[in-house]
Amino acid sequence: MKTDLGNYQTAASRRSHFRRPQLALDEMRQLKWLLGGMLILLSVWTVFYLDVDAWTLMGLTTLSVLAGLVWPAWPARLPRIFHTLAFPFIVMFFIGDLWLKGEMLPAMVRLDILLLLYRGISYRQRRDDLQVIVLGLFLIVVAGVLTVSLTFAVQILAFTGCALAFLLVITLTDSVEVKATAEAKKGLRGLITWNAPETGLPAWAERVDWRRLGRRLRAVADWRVLVLGGILFAGVVGVSALLFLAIPRFQMDNSLFLERFISKKARSGFNDTIKFGDVSEIQQDTSVALSVDVSDPKQVPAAPYWRMLVLDDYRDGGFRLSPRMSKEVFARERTGTALRGEARPKLGLQAQWTFYMESGVSRYLPLPGRFEQLRFREVQNFRPSAELGVVALRAEPATMTAYRVEGMDFAEALPDPIFAERWKSWSESAAGGRAEGLMQRRLELNAADRGALARVLAQIGVGKRPEEFSRAASAWLTSNHGYSLSPKIPGGAGDALVRWTASREAGHCELFSGAMVVLAREAGFAARVVIGFRGGSWNGYSNNFTVRNSDAHAWAEIWDAGRGAWLRADALAPAATAADAAAAGDGAIARRLDRSWTARFDSLRVFWYRRIVSFDARSQVETLQAVKAATETTGKRLRESLERAVAALKAWLAGPWDARRVAGLSGVIAGLVGAGWAMRNFRFWMRDFRWGRGGRKVDPVRREAGRLLARLREPLSDGARAAAGAAEEESVRLELERLRFGPQATWTQPEAVLRRARGALKTRRRERVSRS
Repeated sequence: MKTDLGNYQTAASRRSHFRRPQLALDEMRQLKWLLGGMLILLSVWTVFYLDVDAWTLMGLTTLSVLAGLVWPAWPARLPRIFHTLAFPFIVMFFIGDLWLKGEMLPAMVRLDILLLLYRGISYRQRRDDLQVIVLGLFLIVVAGVLTVSLTFAVQILAFTGCALAFLLVITLTDSVEVKATAEAKKGLRGLITWNAPETGLPAWAERVDWRRLGRRLRAVADWRVLVLGGILFAGVVGVSALLFLAIPRFQMDNSLFLERFISKKARSGFNDTIKFGDVSEIQQDTSVALSVDVSDPKQVPAAPYWRMLVLDDYRDGGFRLSPRMSKEVFARERTGTALRGEARPKLGLQAQWTFYMESGVSRYLPLPGRFEQLRFREVQNFRPSAELGVVALRAEPATMTAYRVEGMDFAEALPDPIFAERWKSWSESAAGGRAEGLMQRRLELNAADRGALARVLAQIGVGKRPEEFSRAASAWLTSNHGYSLSPKIPGGAGDALVRWTASREAGHCELFSGAMVVLAREAGFAARVVIGFRGGSWNGYSNNFTVRNSDAHAWAEIWDAGRGAWLRADALAPAATAADAAAAGDGAIARRLDRSWTARFDSLRVFWYRRIVSFDARSQVETLQAVKAATETTGKRLRESLERAVAALKAWLAGPWDARRVAGLSGVIAGLVGAGWAMRNFRFWMRDFRWGRGGRKVDPVRREAGRLLARLREPLSDGARAAAGAAEEESVRLELERLRFGPQATWTQPEAVLRRARGALKTRRRERVSRS
């Protein structure tokens, strides 16, 4: 048993003897400085992908940070006034840049580089190191949005690895520094109540040997930790790659399987059935439902209608898509990315309409009319209906859905040759009544309701053609009913829609369109309700159509047997729309122009969709070209401003130099020199005067002791000077710490202590001069 105990003790002593060495605190600070500099360089080098006018700042930052890495002691030579004026200068630079050039993104990029430049040439605390990571992430994200270069993937991987290592070293260094600070406070026997601010040259930056640090890293490195770190980094890269593939980008084949696991509550809105009040609830929601990009704004119609669903079956006080129509007019489900429409090809360049439909709107795609070609960004399962002019997805998307339409036809009449054949074969015979079999003609109403509709038709006038009936019925409805999002339907027996039609109560678009349909069917026309959106606004910042949920609308369509098409009948259409139907393009955009703050925020969403969720790389190339053109323009303006300033200076210098001019210039120079001398020699007196006038009063003895203590923190030189002056300076340092941090009761002759400290500083300066 004694033998086993001896073997155990021997093994334990061997393990303790061969314990792996660890980095000292100064070495960890050196490593943190190195990783921070590398992170700054990787961040500012994204300028290569941005084409932003920041090459000078990028070069200056690169040279400054590299100099700080090669000679870590040189940032300590920067005067104190540099740090005092750094942030005011950066703020003024950003404001001037934004005011002169008027470009937000390039100005923010240059501001970010300036902040990284300052953090790269100043000694950082924990908060500053974290700021470096955040500032670098901004440049990485912006470059990732705009770049089309594959080499950026290598740079972002290097940035990720460097950032993870940087965070690890920050955490380890912070834990060691907290322990060291606590031990230092204990060693001063309670005199220190807080840490004095660290100024000047830190101890870790005095002698930095990067080769020695590399050897130390190899000595302390554990292969198990390195392998585990590599596995974790590979996992981060793998998950990031999966998310990158899942986010829509560059005509991906699909969005993988992630959207199946996303459950998002749908807005109240468009379904296979509508009840009075549903559209009202949507109209109270002003969030964006649809964003539309148009390649040629001149082809924008004056009054765009975005049809989504057709409802033909009216029963129980509501409209719905009949099961028969859903089965007959919709084609079999397809899986693909393209759909050829029914519109005939036209000569000339056709506009491209790119739709970005938000999630939770509907599984029916908003379309302004017939089209030649529809192309999805990714593979979709859908059922088209050429007769209804709608396309239905299998399920309501949980994420944004993007599709592009070419060859759009905005005619108000929708041809339907299949229904024309049915109407002809099912037309009313001399005995009458056969066409009642058509769902678009069916009215399941009692005799009292039909009598009420007949009385209304007598006021409108019967026996008119479909377009004439539409105009007359629209005029009668608008003259007898107002518009309201909170309608009141009169009580009583019979159908609710008929009661509202025969009354003079206000109503919303569903009631108007429903009344138009039941009146048209009672008059002998086939009619149906169409729901979707009407109108929208033109975003003046992103130059796109923005359709909100508040633009939800319902209107009627009446069958015109002579033309073989469905005619739009909207009683709520503004009168100016019919008069100015031909006024499209710039006129339509000018009437719908939106430059509000809401439009500013919506433009950011459209920017994201254009640059990230795009069908190809063309939009990104266009962005780079636009940024390049703006950069060239701003550079030209800057050169012209500099040329004018130089010309004015030359003209001033070339002017006559008389005694008055020389005296004035000499006075200005003397004033500047005097102001600098006063600020240097009387800065402490001005602080005492300012603090003495009010606010927090600071003891001048403590302040002077702190200033001298900071200057005495520089370590002693080696050799005879260290042996001779170590005891004296240590004694002076302890007395200064007592004056700076200790209670006044413990002070002993403060004036004498301050004189000894000044004398020690003078002695040190003389020895430095003699050695040099």
